[in-house]
Amino acid sequence: MDKLWDYLKHYKRESILAPAFKLLEALMDLLVPITVAAIINRGIAQQNFAYVLRCFGILLLLAVLGMLFSFTAQWFAATASVGAATDLRQALFDHIQSLSYQELDVLGTDTLITRITSDVNQVQTGINMTLRLMLRSPFIVFGSMIMAFTIDVRCALIFVVAIPLLSIVVFGIMAASIPLFKKVQTELDGLLRLTRENLTGVRVVRAFCKEAESIQEFDGQNDTLTRVNEFVGKLSALMNPLTYVLINFATILLIWQGGVRVNTGNLAQGDVVALYNYMAQIIVELIKLASLIITINKSIACANRVSSILDVQPGMAYPAAAKLEDSAIASDANAAASASSPSRSESTATASANRVPAVEMQHVGLSYKGSGADAVTDINFRAMPGQTIGIIGGTGSGKSTVVNLISRFYDATSGKVLVDGQDVREYPEGALIHKIGVVPQKAVLFEGSIRDNLRWGNANATDEDLWNAIRTAQAEEVIRGKDGMLDAWIEQNGRNLSGGQRQRLTIARALVKKPEILIMDDSASALDFATDLRLRTAIHGLEGEMTVFIVSQRTSSVRTADQILVLDDGQLVGLGTHNELMQSCPVYQEIYYSQFPEERPEGKEQV
Repeated sequence: MDKLWDYLKHYKRESILAPAFKLLEALMDLLVPITVAAIINRGIAQQNFAYVLRCFGILLLLAVLGMLFSFTAQWFAATASVGAATDLRQALFDHIQSLSYQELDVLGTDTLITRITSDVNQVQTGINMTLRLMLRSPFIVFGSMIMAFTIDVRCALIFVVAIPLLSIVVFGIMAASIPLFKKVQTELDGLLRLTRENLTGVRVVRAFCKEAESIQEFDGQNDTLTRVNEFVGKLSALMNPLTYVLINFATILLIWQGGVRVNTGNLAQGDVVALYNYMAQIIVELIKLASLIITINKSIACANRVSSILDVQPGMAYPAAAKLEDSAIASDANAAASASSPSRSESTATASANRVPAVEMQHVGLSYKGSGADAVTDINFRAMPGQTIGIIGGTGSGKSTVVNLISRFYDATSGKVLVDGQDVREYPEGALIHKIGVVPQKAVLFEGSIRDNLRWGNANATDEDLWNAIRTAQAEEVIRGKDGMLDAWIEQNGRNLSGGQRQRLTIARALVKKPEILIMDDSASALDFATDLRLRTAIHGLEGEMTVFIVSQRTSSVRTADQILVLDDGQLVGLGTHNELMQSCPVYQEIYYSQFPEERPEGKEQV
C-alpha cells in the first residue's frame, strides 16, 4: 500500500493544493453559522436592517468563495488522481510484462486483468475522494467543536462527548469491512475467470450442449459474489443509522441545554441557532465521511491487491551486455567456418566437432512451480548451425517445454541450456530472443492489418521482406485473395481467418525476423500434408545457416530432420535420424506405425 503513494510524487503540487483549497472551502462553511447568529442577535433583535443586509452580503460572498475553492480543489484532485492512476496502470502493465512465464502461470490471467482495470479504477476513486474529503470532514467536525467553545463552553462539552463516540462507530465499521472488500475482489476474480472461459469457449459449450450447466455455474458464482457484497453492504449501512442516533441525541441535549441557558440570560438566541447549525454541519460531514470510509476501504483493499502484484519479483535475472563478448567470438568463429559453404545443406553435412553448437542442452531438467514431478529430466543434445531438429513424442511428453527452455521462457531447474556456446542465463535482456524466431503452439494474431502483424518480427521490414516471408510460409495465396492484400484487416485473435491461415501468418511473422534459430512449436498442425511439405522444403532452402526446431505430432514433419529428439514422459528416449530411430527406438517406431499402419511389418503387433 505504501509504495502506491509513490505514484503521487509527480503530482505533489496538486496533492497539496487540492486539500488546501478544500480546507478554505470548509473555513467558509464554518463562518456561516456565526454570521447567521450575528444577524439574529444584532440585526433582527435590534431591528437594524442595514446590518442584516451587510451580513447577507457577507453570506453571498462566503458562498461564492466556497464554490470557487471547491471547483479549484476538484480540479487539482482530479488531475492528481487520474495522473497517478495512469502511471500506476502503466507501471503495473510494464511489471507484468517483465514477469517470466513461471510467475504468470502462478498468478493467472483473470486476476491480472481485474487488478489492472477494476482495482486501479477503484484506487483512482479513492485518491480523488481522499484528497478532497479526507481532511475536510475532520476539519469541519473539529472546527465546529472549536467554534462551539467560542460561543459557550458548557454547550460545547456536548460536542466533546459526541465526536469520540462517533469516531468509534466510524472507524470500528471501517476496520471490520476492509477484509470483506478484499474478499469481494477475490470473488470478482473468480467470476471474471468463469466469464472469460465461457466467452472464449462458447463454441465448445454449444457443441456439447452445456449452455444450461454454464448458466447454472455462472449463477452460482454470481450469487456468491452477491452475498458477499450484500453482507459488506449491510455492515457499511450500519454506519448511517448509528451515527444518526448519536448525533440526534447530541442535538436534543444541545437544544435543551441551550434553551435553559437562554432563559437564564447566559446565551443569546442567535448563539443557540449557531450551535445547532454547527451540529447540523457535523451530521452532514459524517454522512460524507461514512461514504468516504466505504470508498477508501474498497480502495485500500484494491491497492493492496495491486501492490501484491508489484511485489512479485521477476524470476529471471539478466546480466550486463559485456557478458556476451565470448558469445560474439563464438558466433564469429561459426561465421568463418561457414564462409566457404555454398549452401545450407552442404554446410550442415560438413559441420565438425570444433564448431560451436547453435543450441546445446547439458543434463537439463525443469520442474514447474507447484508441480510435484519434473516436466523434463536429463535432456542432452547438440544442434549445430544450419541443422533441422525434429522433436516428437506423445501428448504431455515435454516437447514444448524443451523449446521453451531454448528461448528462456522458463529457466531450467537443473543443467545448462547453451545458445552459441553461451549459457542462456548470461544473455542480456532481449539479446537472446533477438536471435530466435518463435512460432507458438497457439497461433495468436492481433487486431490490425496483415502488414502490422508481420512487422512484429521486424518493424523495419520492407514489403519485399514481407512477401518473401509470406511465400516461404506458403501464405501468398491467402494474402493475394484478400482485399487490400497486406493492408487487409485482421480481427481480434484473427477470428476472420481459418486455423491454417493463422498458422501460416504466424510462421511468416517469425521468418520476417530472419532469426538465427527458428522454433516451430507444433505450428503446422492445421496444415495439410502437401502444404506442410512445401513449407519445410521452402524453409530448408533459405540462405544462411538458420537452425530450425520442428515440434510436431507427425512423423512426416520430422522424418527428414538432421536429428530427431524422441520424448516420452519428460525423458529423452531416442536421438538420431529417422532411419536410426526406426532401428533403435520403440517409442518412435510406435508413433510412426500408428500413423502409417500399412508399413508395419507383418507379425509386429501394435503395443
